[in-house]
Amino acid sequence: MRLYGAVAVSGFRRYATYRMATAAGVFTNTVFGFILSYTYVALWAEKDRLGGYDLPEALTYVWLGQALLMTVAMMGGGFTDELIERIRSGDVAIDLYRPADLQLWWLAADLGRAAFHLLGRGIVPMLVGGLVFDLVLPADPLVWLAFLLSVTLGVVVSFAIRYLVVLTAFWLLDGAGVSQVAGLAGIFFSGMLLPLTLFPGGLGELARALPWSSLLQIPADVFLGKHTGWGLLGAYGFQAGWAVLLLGAGRALQSVATRKVVVQGG
Repeated sequence: MRLYGAVAVSGFRRYATYRMATAAGVFTNTVFGFILSYTYVALWAEKDRLGGYDLPEALTYVWLGQALLMTVAMMGGGFTDELIERIRSGDVAIDLYRPADLQLWWLAADLGRAAFHLLGRGIVPMLVGGLVFDLVLPADPLVWLAFLLSVTLGVVVSFAIRYLVVLTAFWLLDGAGVSQVAGLAGIFFSGMLLPLTLFPGGLGELARALPWSSLLQIPADVFLGKHTGWGLLGAYGFQAGWAVLLLGAGRALQSVATRKVVVQGG
């Protein structure tokens, strides 16, 4: 476990070196936060308590989305491009011979990446949003801890989804198309555009049952106090269940893929 802890720290330091990219990302998240906030203000002016949120809660949801956009990699990214290229070139064969579990290695690195993005790209937009709008911020430190645990589970679910996407490169040799489709699904079904509680009928039930709801909808509801007591344990159970299922699926698919490694060119 010390090895994977070191990998996580290395992942954090790696992304911390891209200072200009981080600053540009903070600016972009803040701008989109304002755009979505004023869109939500117009929507909630027409009908209050849409999806069970009052306006301050809805605006808080917006800025949480901007804070978590890169943290949980809703649009994909992180390790995916690098590992897809290693599969395409055949360098993944070297990784498989190393005395470390391939899936755990990349999970540890992704947790380090997520920790940096939460601190480096999440805090400033949230502070700016709080200065301009009336946001709902928990007074109880335990709520913040509950939120951080939910975010961590969301990161693991996100990793598991992206890991499955990456493994398709063993057969497709180029996972760009699958990555783009998964990214679009992540934006839509995570609740990034609108809270999933606003989705009508069967579509709403489906969206809330899919793993992408673990990325934003559930952490945001934990932050806003929508999940307490047994409901909070149920939310954690939902996220953990998807994490275990998807990680298990990734391990099974990896086993199938690595029985015979075929790379482009021979």
